[in-house]
Amino acid sequence: MTNSRPDPTSRGARRASRSLTVQGLYQWLVSGEDAGAIDAFLREQQAYDRCDQDYFDRLLHGAIRESASLRGQFSAQCDRPIGELSPVEHAILLLATYELLHMPEVPYRVIINEAIELGKSFGGTDGHKYINGVLDKLAAQLRPHG
Repeated sequence: MTNSRPDPTSRGARRASRSLTVQGLYQWLVSGEDAGAIDAFLREQQAYDRCDQDYFDRLLHGAIRESASLRGQFSAQCDRPIGELSPVEHAILLLATYELLHMPEVPYRVIINEAIELGKSFGGTDGHKYINGVLDKLAAQLRPHG
């Protein structure tokens, strides 16, 4: 009998983890709701079964817990105050900055490409271009050797 659950270490499972994390960060930014309540809600979603659940946990809770320091990292690369970012852009930048800092095993180009795809899926017309510009500069600073 085969296991119908995807390999949690697959690229698709990581992508699903990032997608759910952006949704959770968006909810946290817009509602101010408690991280535990957001986590519980997301675990009930169908997409949760397709994600790398450990990776999702690390991303969501890490990005919320370290949000102030993450903002400090990416805000210097932004051309506008953080309060003027859309909640989607803000959520994606929190996620990607967390990954750049805490997931050295993930190549920075993968992190940036995934953030761009999330921006295309969830953001406004040109939000992904803005995300790309900010993360390109940030990655050069945080990961100067690749």
